[in-house]
Amino acid sequence: MTRFLTTGNAVPVPKAAIPVVAVDAFRSAILSAVALGKRLLLLTGLSRTGEGTQLLGAIADDAAGAIDLVSTLVGETYPALTPDCPAAHSFEREIYEQWGARPEGHPWLKPLRSPSGGPPGEQTRFFRVSGAEVHEVAVGPVHAGIIEPGHFRFNCHGERVLHLEIALGYQHRGVETALHGSPHKRSIHLVETVAGDTTAGHATAYCQLIEGLSSTVCSPRANALRVVALELERIANHIGDLGALAGDVGFLPAASYCGRLRGDVLNLTALMCGSRLGRGWVRPGGIAHDPGVETLVEVKGRLAEAERDMRNAVDLLWRSSSVRARFERTGILTREAAVDLGVTGPPARASGVNVDSRREFRRPTYGEYHPVVVVGDRGDVFARALQRWRETESSLVFLRRPLGDPGGGDAVASVGALAPNSIALSLVEGWRGEIVHLGVTDWIGRLSHYKIVDPSFRNWFGLAMAMRGEAISDFPLCNKSFNLSYCGHDL
Repeated sequence: MTRFLTTGNAVPVPKAAIPVVAVDAFRSAILSAVALGKRLLLLTGLSRTGEGTQLLGAIADDAAGAIDLVSTLVGETYPALTPDCPAAHSFEREIYEQWGARPEGHPWLKPLRSPSGGPPGEQTRFFRVSGAEVHEVAVGPVHAGIIEPGHFRFNCHGERVLHLEIALGYQHRGVETALHGSPHKRSIHLVETVAGDTTAGHATAYCQLIEGLSSTVCSPRANALRVVALELERIANHIGDLGALAGDVGFLPAASYCGRLRGDVLNLTALMCGSRLGRGWVRPGGIAHDPGVETLVEVKGRLAEAERDMRNAVDLLWRSSSVRARFERTGILTREAAVDLGVTGPPARASGVNVDSRREFRRPTYGEYHPVVVVGDRGDVFARALQRWRETESSLVFLRRPLGDPGGGDAVASVGALAPNSIALSLVEGWRGEIVHLGVTDWIGRLSHYKIVDPSFRNWFGLAMAMRGEAISDFPLCNKSFNLSYCGHDL
């Protein structure tokens, strides 16, 4: 394997330096790493030639703060990793769908983003459960509300869910393909809309990648203000989710309170850059809008006021016995399942998985400092709700530093040409979890391949596992406790 460290997050590696090994050695390298407690970050196809399809695997070694890359060439079929590494499940379905390389032995090989069928044109199949009083409930893809399209197929015995299968892909937009040939003027705008509520997260991941490939160094001030963008995005979404969870169980005081507070935090982002969602703020080389000292002082003061209101709002939740009765012991995702499936972000940490890219892979954006990482252990809806609040508290405390002293330097640095024939990988801890961007350049320094892994890509299966054995009536609550992105999956 080829290794590069946290200090080199998004530092380019020559394509020729990535070892292309035999399929058996490729499988052994990945499975051995996972057995040692490392994580499968990414598995994707890179190119297809007469010799076969080139696959690339990326492994995160959190203890060492390092990423390992390994590659292989496969023909029409290869031995599936999924039976021994469940975290490869969706990646291998995607490889089959996009590249036609069939992972033999995959337990449920079906289209991932093409509901009408994937190669070789087969129709979507669903798990079937038979037996007395067993029935299916199909929900979506068209929903009764302002919601993105997705199909949920429940196999139930009475009210109890035996299995939930989730089918997405109804708005596959081709974002990754559209980024080929980048960087160009529309690239950053495409990246900002990978998941609309994660503008800062995906924009920062893309910019780190471009800066690494071009050897561009951002100033301390630019990185500090990127951190502000990321943490305000995290706070707004977490407090909004707490309100939505309250609304799902009919607890309207906290629902209304938190909904207003989400708006307050979004307004702070607008004060900083002119957009409530942070559009147009994070740009290659730094940031497009330097808010100045007076604005930073105002944001710091208004955030302190919002913190007091947030504490009052969440106290209503924790003190309500009816809310806790609905939250506790509902939708349990065990630590073992979270690790096996590669679940990331707050749902993983709520289940006891102690992983956060702001700590393990914090450079260059977070530098020497990062928010305190908090970890739960129960893995139920209550744990995921509490995780959101504890992460909000951590972010509020952490933001006092960059808002008080963001450091010096220019807001934006000039970005040169990208290194040719190179690979770079960028990690950012978005509010939903770990965001991975992979870029490969051609001989003239243009991106010939781009791969994005939004945290929802890995976490949808975690939701399906959390619903096993639950009452189907608890699905809206369990679903909201994960709050995953459809469009983040349907790239």
